Amino acid sequence: MVEHILDFISQLAPLWIYIILFLFSYVENIFPPSPSDLVIVVGGSLIGTGTLHFIPTLLLTTIGSVLGFMTLFVIGSQLDRKIIRAGKIKFISIESLDKAEVWFKKYGYWIILINRFLPGTRSVISFFAGLSELNLSKTAVLALISSVVWNSIIIYLGVMFGSNVHAVDYYLSTYSYIVYVITGIVILFFVIRFFVKKNSH
Repeated sequence: MVEHILDFISQLAPLWIYIILFLFSYVENIFPPSPSDLVIVVGGSLIGTGTLHFIPTLLLTTIGSVLGFMTLFVIGSQLDRKIIRAGKIKFISIESLDKAEVWFKKYGYWIILINRFLPGTRSVISFFAGLSELNLSKTAVLALISSVVWNSIIIYLGVMFGSNVHAVDYYLSTYSYIVYVITGIVILFFVIRFFVKKNSH
């Protein structure tokens, strides 16, 4: 898949490559999973060849990431909690709403700050951040910081490794796998604790 993405993007005019980078960064937050990180790495490799430039690449991918994050945030903030608690929205359970509120109360805005470093959960975090009625401007600023740092790292990796994006793809996949495992363990812990507390009453 890496070769196909690299070959396809390399043949395009720089303007279209910038547009693709922006769109992938945006869509990845709305419809995960998406290979946006890998596409951004490919964009970074094209900076090394002189096809693209670092600042526009970082700017467009960051804007796309933040807009995607804030889109789900706004959608979450507009949902009526009463409808969710009444069980009318089947894909959102009351338990998940309660857990999200506990997480944000316990960890505050730190979750927003590290959201880009949590593949597979970015859209969930943004949606429940809106549902938990976090401050809009503060959330946007922290999402911006998170996106700038993460995108800078993976763009730089693309520049460093050049056309050898296989290595970056491998490390990103390994990193994602580790995060998935840790996230699964954490979720399993909370689920077990929930049922233990429920059965003890």
